[in-house]
Amino acid sequence: MNIQLLILPLFLMVASAADPNYAIQPVPRDEAWQKRHEGFNEISKKGEASLVFLGDSITQGWSGKGKATWEQFYAPRKAANFGIGGDRTEHVLWRLENGNFDGLSPKLIVLMIGTNNTGHVGRPQKELNGTIYHCTAEQTAEGVKLILEALKKKCPTAKILLLGVFPRGEKPDDAMRQQNIATNALIAKYADATTVNYLDLSSTFLQQDGTITREIMPDLLHLSEKGYAKWAEAMEPTLKKLLGE
Repeated sequence: MNIQLLILPLFLMVASAADPNYAIQPVPRDEAWQKRHEGFNEISKKGEASLVFLGDSITQGWSGKGKATWEQFYAPRKAANFGIGGDRTEHVLWRLENGNFDGLSPKLIVLMIGTNNTGHVGRPQKELNGTIYHCTAEQTAEGVKLILEALKKKCPTAKILLLGVFPRGEKPDDAMRQQNIATNALIAKYADATTVNYLDLSSTFLQQDGTITREIMPDLLHLSEKGYAKWAEAMEPTLKKLLGE
């Protein structure tokens, strides 16, 4: 038996081609998560949000480190933040099957999801039969595709801005950074020039040598106040165009 396999950190283990694709199997999470999900359902029922951000902790962070930037750019647009920390594609799929966006008819949905499918370092999730797993780029992309299909059915008049998964890790050769790049290469193909528009903002957060500084991402994954300001400024021209402003 290969001893190295016994000591390989769990967060570095990735799904093989023979493994089931959990990224496309809708699944809920814990009680706190359910409560936040239900809050999104209440927002949906009101039918007032014309701009909705959908994603994981990086999106949820608009209500934290990104709050000041959100108030400047998105609060005046009656935007809603449907981000939940730790979410993967399968969690967003469950949310969409269970009330999120029911009653909403936004002009634009900004979607970014997938970095937690790549790897949730130090906090492995065990929602499915106790299984600890992470997805391949191909599996994650399948999950994103199903989310897009669900959004099109729920909000047929909405435009979708699909963001490339943000870079992570300090250096360009970081394994998870490389997988996010591979995921982005796949999901970029989902743009159809009508409903789904793709935008990769990765370069916004990188130094010239491709590194990420802790000034922009303090933990080399989540954005700082300055990081959220950079996100908003880089996305604004595309946002205005898609909103018809």
